[in-house]
Amino acid sequence: MTDWNTEELIAADKQFVWHPFTNMPEWCAPEHEPIVIVEGDGALLRDSRGREYIDGNSSIWTNIHGHNHPRINRAIREQLERIAHSSFLGTTNPVAIELAREIVELFPPNTLSRVFYSDDGSTGIEAALRIAAQFFQMRGEKRNLFVAFRSGYHGDTAGAAALGAAKMFSVDHEGWRFPVRRVGSIEELQKLSGAQGVGIAAVVVEPIIQGAAGMRIWPQGTSAAVRDWCNQNGALMIADEVMTGFGRTGKMFASEHENALPDIMVLGKGLSGGYLPLAITLSTEEIFSQFDGSVADGRALAYGHSYTGNALGCAAARAGLAIFREENVLPILQPKIRQLDSQLQRLRELPGVTEVRQCGFVAGIEMTDAETADEVCRRARDHGLLTRNIRETIALLPPLCTTEQQLQRTVAALTEAIREAAEGRASARPGHAEACPSEAAANPSEVARS
Repeated sequence: MTDWNTEELIAADKQFVWHPFTNMPEWCAPEHEPIVIVEGDGALLRDSRGREYIDGNSSIWTNIHGHNHPRINRAIREQLERIAHSSFLGTTNPVAIELAREIVELFPPNTLSRVFYSDDGSTGIEAALRIAAQFFQMRGEKRNLFVAFRSGYHGDTAGAAALGAAKMFSVDHEGWRFPVRRVGSIEELQKLSGAQGVGIAAVVVEPIIQGAAGMRIWPQGTSAAVRDWCNQNGALMIADEVMTGFGRTGKMFASEHENALPDIMVLGKGLSGGYLPLAITLSTEEIFSQFDGSVADGRALAYGHSYTGNALGCAAARAGLAIFREENVLPILQPKIRQLDSQLQRLRELPGVTEVRQCGFVAGIEMTDAETADEVCRRARDHGLLTRNIRETIALLPPLCTTEQQLQRTVAALTEAIREAAEGRASARPGHAEACPSEAAANPSEVARS
């Protein structure tokens, strides 16, 4: 193992780096020691001090097949020997072409048939919004309103943030956004039918489960109902599968659960196995066919990125798809989903836990408040588990390769962290009297619930 100067690294980080979604004064405080990740292997991460952790949130929901997977590593090295990147504006490359073919072949014929590349989920959503708006504009239809579901999160670029993040994080700047109407349920969506639905270009939804909302599972039939509403009202359905794609919910795509294929689907995060920034916006041939001219005459999609179609990212993604095919990832995942469900049930009785939600290999453990959830995540590190909370919900999304033993360790770490957080808060209350050792030993379950 390489010797790392942790103190020097942390000092330089605090001096030069700006972290996302982070209270930087708190981060830079002298008493705060960030974890410096230096290695990964399968579902495990190691820090600069040699400590080992289970990657409980798949490195922000991206890592599917584990860190340092030999097949993905090899694919990237082989591509690197050819070329790392070349422009996708005016030229193309073999690996991007082959990845597009393989992605389209995952869907039924004559459904999602065109692949547009970008860098991450947020830019993939941005492309989807532009495609939908321009599609109707070129057809001469005055449809420029988008419908999104409250508490949804679709990224942080200006258009994507207008769908949810701007409200969620109180950064809703006038003039940044697409016109958006927010609804909280299918019932609210159905009220927009008829005359109110005429101006709607698309409905954007996270199928089956909302991620940043706190891993909240939709009522059964929601995705199918959105599909039906769009069919009846002439709007497009955009499915944000950035988190749910590639096996997270137990199927390759969450849209499969209710046979609710959208007109546009956005994929990211696990697309490259969590290795490199890469996203895809898929569309139907009907949508693509409207873009039948040049930028000059307004009939081409004037949107793209410097690293569109990046060869290294596409090589990693092709290797990830091969792993699904050849290592039976989804069949092997099913008993682990059941095991996770069984073990998570035990958390329901722990102090401070108000609800446990699970869909496939995605779980949310809701605590009484955000401060408690944050404390549990901090304490879990001492038991070898890294994950994060979304306000009052602890998010748990381990890599699909996580072993049954590692799942047991994961839930055990959460159990201990939840109990310690409860005991710490109890002892901090004025007038609290510690239970004597004999009492604690006699009634451990009662002490845990106190």
